[in-house]
Amino acid sequence: MKATDLFPRTPAGRAAILAILASGGIGFGIARLTMETHTPPAASGGNGKSVLYWYDPMVPNQHFDQPGKSPFMDMQLVPKYAGEGAASPGAATPAVSIDGSQSQALGMRLATAERGTLSSTVTATGTIDFNGRDVALIQPRSGGFVQRVYARAPGDVIPAGAPIADLLVPDWVGAQFEYLAVRRTGDAALVAAARQRLLLLGMPAGQIESVSRTGKVRNVVTITSPIGGAIKMLGVRAGMTVTPGQTLAEVDGLSTVWLNAAVPEAVAGRLRIGARVEATLAAFPDERFSGRVAAVLPQADTASRTLTVRIELPNREGRLRPGMFATVTLGDGVRSALLVPSEALIRTGARTIVMLAEAGGRFHPAEVRTGSEANGRTEILAGLNEGEKVVASGQFLVDSEASLSGIAARPIASTTQTAPGTQVYETTGRIETLDRGSVTLSHQPVPALSWPAMTMTFRLTDPAIAHGFKPGDRVRFAFDQPSEGPTLRRMTRENGQ
Repeated sequence: MKATDLFPRTPAGRAAILAILASGGIGFGIARLTMETHTPPAASGGNGKSVLYWYDPMVPNQHFDQPGKSPFMDMQLVPKYAGEGAASPGAATPAVSIDGSQSQALGMRLATAERGTLSSTVTATGTIDFNGRDVALIQPRSGGFVQRVYARAPGDVIPAGAPIADLLVPDWVGAQFEYLAVRRTGDAALVAAARQRLLLLGMPAGQIESVSRTGKVRNVVTITSPIGGAIKMLGVRAGMTVTPGQTLAEVDGLSTVWLNAAVPEAVAGRLRIGARVEATLAAFPDERFSGRVAAVLPQADTASRTLTVRIELPNREGRLRPGMFATVTLGDGVRSALLVPSEALIRTGARTIVMLAEAGGRFHPAEVRTGSEANGRTEILAGLNEGEKVVASGQFLVDSEASLSGIAARPIASTTQTAPGTQVYETTGRIETLDRGSVTLSHQPVPALSWPAMTMTFRLTDPAIAHGFKPGDRVRFAFDQPSEGPTLRRMTRENGQ
C-alpha cells in the first residue's frame, strides 16, 4: 500500500482529515499554554539564591507562589530562599542564617546577657483598716437593769476606762450584807468564803474592797471600756434588762492599725513575715510611716491577680484612720542578677524563649526561666549564660523562621551559669553512670585539651542538667575545668535520639 492510499481521495474526506488535524493542533497549543502559565520559572533573589516561595512572617505556614502584599497583614510577603535556615556544616546546633544586609533590613538589634543590679523593691497601694486583733467586747458579768447610759454613739472615739452604762444588780444586795456581817465576826475563813461568793456573782474586786472599807452596800456597777478606740457597736439603752455575757458594746482599738496592700502575685512570694515596710499617706505627704509585714493573706484576688499583704503600723497619736489611702514600699533594696532587655523575651503562654545570636549571622531559639522585672530589664534565672547575645529587636521574625525550619529551642536544662571568661569545652559521649553529684561519660577526644577518647567522671553542680537522662544515652556536653575538677555545664541528646 502506498502512503498516498491512506489519504482520502474525495474532497469531503480530505476536509474531514484537515478538521481533525486542526482541532488537535489547537488542543495541543492550549495545553502547552496552560502548562506554561501555571508553572512559574524558578525565581532568584538579588543575592543570587533561588526563591522557593513567599510567606507572611506572621503566618509562616501559608506559602505563596508570587511576591506581593500579605492577605493577612498590611505588609509585603518575604521570600524563602533555597538552603536558608539549614545548619552550618559542623555546627552543633541547627540555626537560622541571616546575612548582614537582611539583619539591617529587619531592624535587628542585639543585646548581651550581663550581670547588673535589680531592685527588689515593690511599690503597692493599700488602705488603712482597724487592727482585727485589737477588739474589745464589753459584757456584764451579772444580770440586772440599765440604770443610766452615757452619751455614746457608734463611731465615737473613747479613751480606755470610758464609762458606757450604769447597771443595777439586785443579786448583789443580800451577798454584800452577808459579807459585812461575817467581817464583824472576825472569822478569817468565813470572810474569805463570803468574799469569794461576791466574786462569783460578778462583782468587781475593786468594788468589794470599797464595800469592805466603807461598810456600805453598793449594788450599782459602772460598765467601762477596757481599751481606747472607736465604738463599732453600741447595744445598750436606759431601762433595758441585760443578762450575764450580753454584748453591750464593741470597741476597735486604735493604738495600732493594719495597712492592707494589694501586691502582684508575681512578687508576693519574695515577701517575708516581719519584713520592714515604709508607707506614705495622702493625708500626710511629707511623712513616712514604718511598720512590718504581719501576714500575707492566703487567698488571691482572681480579678486583679494580687495578694493582700497585711502590714501593722503603730498609731500612737491616733492620726491613722481606717479608710485612708496609702502607698507602700516593700523590699530590701537591690541585688545582683543576670539581666536581658525585657523586649528580647518571646512569651508564648506555655514558655518564654529568646533568640540567641552566634557568629556568622546564625540564630537559634533558647528557652529561659525569668524572674523579676524592673526598668525595662528582666532577670534570667535559668537558660542563659553571662555574655551570650540575644536579639532584642526583630526577634519575632527570626522566631517565625526558626519555627518554619523546625529548629527546636535549646532547653533550660542544657545550660548553667558560668563565670565570665571561663573556657568551656564541648564534645560528645555516652553516659555510663549517673547520680546526683556526678556523671561518668565515655567521650570522644577533646583536641583543645589534647585529651584522647576516654571514660571519666564529671562533677555535676546542678542536678537539673541531668534531669531526664539515663545510662546509655548518647549526648553532646560542655564542661569547664575549675579548681575542683572537670565540671559539666550543659548536656543535650545527640540528633537521632
